[in-house]
Amino acid sequence: MDLLEEQNKTLKSEKLPYGPLSRILFWLMDLIYGKPRSLSKFKVLEVIARVPYQAWENVAYVAITHTYKTPNFARRIFEFVRESREQQDNEQWHLLILEELVYKEGIREGFIRHRIIPQILAFFYYHISWILYVIRPAYSYRLNAHFEDHAEHEYMHYAAENKALEEKAYDGDFSKDYGRFNTLSDLFRKIGFDERHHKEMSLLRMADARF
Repeated sequence: MDLLEEQNKTLKSEKLPYGPLSRILFWLMDLIYGKPRSLSKFKVLEVIARVPYQAWENVAYVAITHTYKTPNFARRIFEFVRESREQQDNEQWHLLILEELVYKEGIREGFIRHRIIPQILAFFYYHISWILYVIRPAYSYRLNAHFEDHAEHEYMHYAAENKALEEKAYDGDFSKDYGRFNTLSDLFRKIGFDERHHKEMSLLRMADARF
């Protein structure tokens, strides 16, 4: 995979037409953490990014308990759970890597802004994702697609803007799990590429909006 090519592909692409919920969330992020892209702000993104998959998994497990008499349908639900789990785990690696980088860079973070507020945002985002899914799954998938599209562009812009990242390799504590990269630029490009994949999966689910 040519990660620089994938970066350029993202930067040339149009963003999705975000809805009001997405715009409010992104506005809050800029208000609390500032508009400039930073490792600390990305950490908050990743705390929030995991929760739709957790919400979908929760709903799916409830559904499984009511569909055991129809094995084929139950299997489809379980496959959906496994897919959501994989995406959730991928977002978790992003978060762990960002926490590692913040620590190694010696970046000081406030307890309220970088611990408490992200959890509050994630709490509300989880319940919004859950409620939307119960009302109509496509609504929840659309919201997640918008969030992942935003994250994809943010990571790719960050890699493009910070030329110093080209001078540092990533071989950190989680490289055995997520991968080693010749440059930190490639690390962020890979994370951005992951977000694109999550977005595309949500868009596919929107089209079907069924298990």
